[in-house]
Amino acid sequence: MSDTTSDTDRRPAVAVFRPDDDRITDAVSVLDSLGIEAVPDPMLAIEPTGELPREDGEYTILTSKTGADLLEGSDWRPGGKLCAIGEATADALTEAGYEVDIVPDVFTSAGMVDRLEEAVDGARVEVARSDHGSDVLLDGLEAAGAYLHETILYRLVRPTGAGVSAERVADGTLDGVAFTSSLTVEHFLDAASERGLEAAVRTGLDDAVVGVIGPPTRQTAEAHGISVDVVAETATFESLARAVVEQL
Repeated sequence: MSDTTSDTDRRPAVAVFRPDDDRITDAVSVLDSLGIEAVPDPMLAIEPTGELPREDGEYTILTSKTGADLLEGSDWRPGGKLCAIGEATADALTEAGYEVDIVPDVFTSAGMVDRLEEAVDGARVEVARSDHGSDVLLDGLEAAGAYLHETILYRLVRPTGAGVSAERVADGTLDGVAFTSSLTVEHFLDAASERGLEAAVRTGLDDAVVGVIGPPTRQTAEAHGISVDVVAETATFESLARAVVEQL
């Protein structure tokens, strides 16, 4: 990574794109503890649909902490085994009063498919998630013989005004970015394009450390022509932050 400033006292700056709630607050705290200037730039806003998962699934899959949080305080109860992708999702479900039965070793849609594919042939499987869920999960479970139903718990939209990080990348004052989902990559590029900065941002990213939270996000970034420098060892923001900082 090239030196973007002559001020040797400046702390390295890393952009975070988590929703504007406790998740971005926690992300800023993690980076601050690592001696990094966090540049919070929420790229996702949550729009709940008000829907609840069906209760007749032999397996019910929650894919995110957001989905788990939306169930807290509701009358919904899973009819069979409750499955969570990732420790954060499992922890949120536990805090909401649910008992989690299955968490795959690999915290991705593909990891969940690998965990369940031998068990779901002929079974009813309920998938509760956002409107931008990966096709990998549904396609994989269907190929394994599951009878699927999907409930959209919330929609993910780009907040008005998002994109301050694109300006920092373009002017060379951002040292790293931490993409936490494929949609944060897409919304970041959309924000840059709206500001007429896409070319400058792409050049700036070549001089920055680009970190992603997992293989699906890496695939999205690379599909959009962004070179990825580091992938988190586990699908948590702290793991991603440490990977970016180590590369810095």
